[in-house]
Amino acid sequence: MRLAGSFAVKPRFRKNMMTDFDGVVPALGQALTKRGYTSLTPVQKEMLAPGLIGADALVSAQTGSGKTVAFGLALAPDILEGAERLTQAHAPLALVIAPTRELALQVKRELEWLYELAGADIATCVGGMDMRTERRNLDRGAHIVVGTPGRLRDHIERGSLDMTALRAVVLDEADEMLDLGFRDDLEYMLDTAPDHRRTLLFSATVPKSIMGLAKRYQRDAIRIETKSDTKQHQDIEYRALMLAPNDKENGIINVIRYFEAPNTIIFCSTRAEVNHMTSRFNNRGFSVVALSGELSQNERSHALQAMRDGRARVCVATDVAARGIDLPGLELVIHADIPKNKEILLHRSGRTGRAGRKGVCVLMVPYPARRRTERLLSNAQIDATWAKPPTMEEIAARDRERFLNDPVLTEAVTDEERPHVQELLDHHSVEQIAAALVRLQQTGQPVPEELSDTGPTRDYGRDRDNSRDRSKGRDRAERPQKNRQDFSDGTWVSLSVGRKHNAEPRWILPTLCRAGHITKKEIGSIRIHENETHVELAPDIVDQFFAALGPSRKLEKTITVDKLRGPVPEAESSRSKMPVREKRAYEKRGPAGAPDGRRDDRKAQRSKPIEDEKVRSKRPHSEDKPPQAEDKSPVEEAKNRAAAPDAAEKTGAVKKADSKPKAKKAKGAKKKPKWTAAQKRARDEAKKAQKTGGNTPLKRK
Repeated sequence: MRLAGSFAVKPRFRKNMMTDFDGVVPALGQALTKRGYTSLTPVQKEMLAPGLIGADALVSAQTGSGKTVAFGLALAPDILEGAERLTQAHAPLALVIAPTRELALQVKRELEWLYELAGADIATCVGGMDMRTERRNLDRGAHIVVGTPGRLRDHIERGSLDMTALRAVVLDEADEMLDLGFRDDLEYMLDTAPDHRRTLLFSATVPKSIMGLAKRYQRDAIRIETKSDTKQHQDIEYRALMLAPNDKENGIINVIRYFEAPNTIIFCSTRAEVNHMTSRFNNRGFSVVALSGELSQNERSHALQAMRDGRARVCVATDVAARGIDLPGLELVIHADIPKNKEILLHRSGRTGRAGRKGVCVLMVPYPARRRTERLLSNAQIDATWAKPPTMEEIAARDRERFLNDPVLTEAVTDEERPHVQELLDHHSVEQIAAALVRLQQTGQPVPEELSDTGPTRDYGRDRDNSRDRSKGRDRAERPQKNRQDFSDGTWVSLSVGRKHNAEPRWILPTLCRAGHITKKEIGSIRIHENETHVELAPDIVDQFFAALGPSRKLEKTITVDKLRGPVPEAESSRSKMPVREKRAYEKRGPAGAPDGRRDDRKAQRSKPIEDEKVRSKRPHSEDKPPQAEDKSPVEEAKNRAAAPDAAEKTGAVKKADSKPKAKKAKGAKKKPKWTAAQKRARDEAKKAQKTGGNTPLKRK
């Protein structure tokens, strides 16, 4: 453990530091008392330890544990250096780096009230804001600068951010910054900062990448870990609600109506999903705002301010908003899409249950994602309550309970209200007044959705103690068999797709469920024919199925659904229409050359036509000639025989009988070399010499 170096607090200042909070600078202690703090969180107490003053630290703590106030208290000795208030700043003394714009602005708000009595000026440098305004604020002087990696690097490269006087650098949510690809920017800023600075690294998780960054840029860093080893987020109640995949949006609507939280945030995996859900909830009557990376900083700030003011109750956001959102009244977090890993789950869920407040976290789990969700919760050390989404009856009962427990009904009647109350009683009966009050209470509330499937009652292979049945000795006959029962009075529909269109049940079944808003247990037999497919549906969901398809009755662009009338044809087998080849009698194959072997029989069969041709070629020509109708003179016969070959050659109908087929060259034979120009000249000269009586031989190389 490295003790304080050049930034150690002087003894006289330690005496003045004793306030209601041990180890806190007096100005900051007064700010905590003014804010309503009565005690500090574990991570805040650890950052005030005497051995940590002036030392580098690697801190890991769960979200909502007060990390912003913790490093704000830890930076005070380095910034003030024994003074009660700060003077005019010529260059920044501390730099705080955050991964997102929302988190950077939140850190600025926290540090402003914490350092209000100390007279600190705080500036921000975040993307999406006017860079000229930020440059003017930096030129005016700031003691603490808070920003995002990309914008801070731009100011450093342009010379508007002076790093020479820095005494401390804080990396908040360092693991998220590395995940977002800010490693180069972080290394650039840490290399630019003075070597004698103090470096505080805060991270919810500490993977190998964070350890490598700490070893490179920190000096004898002290490891501080305040996370619970048993469970995560003790103040958050986790619920996993199982439902059909096509009921996700309806289930979310029922969850919002059931809890009626002041603020609710819904996390989606993509921007397109955020836009879709925002439009859907607006149409359903909810006051909703969207928060995603495609929005400008001004739009994102207005959305968060609407949540704080109460003008909006629901926020639909992507994972980019999981870091840095701190809404005081946020009591409900809904995961519309299952998080990919436990880190995303913890950061999303950490938006509620902050600073000792209670919260509820709901995971919308489709049936196929049950196993994956169980593994995710197990890795995150979270015990969730498995249930089904609230129904319309449960929501109505919850509304009546809230209405009867409303404190307005139990408050005494004031003198100002008494004349108006008496006037109502004179004109209307008590029953009419109560009915009007109920109607007013229900006005403006979105109507709950009726879920098409309430979910299975079995626990998907788990016992009541949430342990898997790992018995391997059970016989196969004792295991429950999954037999699919056809409907006794099912309704058949016809699809305009068949075997020749590559129709298969593996894609027909999910297409029907998705387009018709039904589940697979409401689908019976599927019979695929050559040009169409017949599907059996439960009789009580046929009207709902066609209502979901609409007037076009199309599953997709080219598939139309019609109700089948008349008897249902039996399914055709694709193999029944294929021609069947008769099997030949099996003959024992003998060795090559055996008299009864199949190879010799084949050789004999191949040799028969050749022998017949040889015999036919030995026959006299008179046997092959057709019989003459009448006798001709020898002169006419000779003329006909002479004219026949010439006519056959002209028409090309008959080939010459004595023409022999060309012999094929052997594969290994060498090609005959061509004559070169010199060889041709020598050949011509030799021919001339031979004609003149010479004896020059013809030579060829």
